Amino acid sequence: MGELTRPIWVAYPLSALAAGFGHCYLGLWKRGAIWFALYVLALGALSARTLAGAFEPGQPFVVTALQFDAVNYVDVAVPLAVVLVCLLDVYLIGLSDRTEPTATPPDEPRSNDS
Repeated sequence: MGELTRPIWVAYPLSALAAGFGHCYLGLWKRGAIWFALYVLALGALSARTLAGAFEPGQPFVVTALQFDAVNYVDVAVPLAVVLVCLLDVYLIGLSDRTEPTATPPDEPRSNDS
């Protein structure tokens, strides 16, 4: 990892908004795109399960789509887990950048005082 030139704290709320946005902010475009794709797939799976009955004839789509009482914890757990692991990944990126040893200057010439 190279040295981050942007403050890491901005990546946390961006990643909480949508997985992968914090990585893109830090310049890790491929990693951010992968996290965002996982997030979209997880939301797609959530939408497919909760909106399954929304397309039945006789049911108004908007009312059915907004009925959150049919959503189980298991349905929400996958997108939430993707966001939490993405936040952990951003944290570890920031942590590894902080703990990397900085480049040491070349050895100074030693004096022969002894």
